[in-house]
Amino acid sequence: MTATPPEAPADCRLCPRLATYRDEVRAKHPDWFNGAVPSFGDEAASLLVVGLAPGVTGAHKTGRPFTGDYAGDLLYATLHKFGFANAAFDARPDDGLELYNTMITNAVRCVPPQNKPVGAEINTCRPFMMARIAALPELKAIVCLGGISHASLVRGFGARQAAHKFAHQAQHDIDGYRIFDSYHCSRYNTNTGRLTPEMFEAVFADVASFLN
Repeated sequence: MTATPPEAPADCRLCPRLATYRDEVRAKHPDWFNGAVPSFGDEAASLLVVGLAPGVTGAHKTGRPFTGDYAGDLLYATLHKFGFANAAFDARPDDGLELYNTMITNAVRCVPPQNKPVGAEINTCRPFMMARIAALPELKAIVCLGGISHASLVRGFGARQAAHKFAHQAQHDIDGYRIFDSYHCSRYNTNTGRLTPEMFEAVFADVASFLN
């Protein structure tokens, strides 16, 4: 049996609804990336950040996680503040952004309609996430952005959800990794005050302290 690779093929069609939606977006915007978005960052990373899925005008357009929408503005500024990225982020895949000791991926690699993947799609894409983790030999810390990525990760490790409940700034030890939870850095969460920049930075301060 062939092992699952850490990256889905760009033209992945394992999830029919997502493949159809990609086709629809490609017909309107043929110059966009329009594929399963690959992970981005350092192959020797000790930190992995796991988001939910590409945004239609963000990573689905640009081909790089958290690039082209508001969530990336907060994420990359925070990574830079704590030494995990340089200051080159300009929401373009050719902006010169580099991650240090860090990689970013998504629980679901293809853009979902209304930014909402369904359970079957999360389950289908989980092997890519777990293969990505297995392919990072120096990995020690994982930040889960939102409850869906947290739940998928816990399931991927075969751990009990009840023993590892999602909560902002919670930490969990699973399978030799330290898991850090954060509310997702979406515009909705920041606009409603569910997540402030200070709350988000507190998570990465915990990560930096753990890794150092």
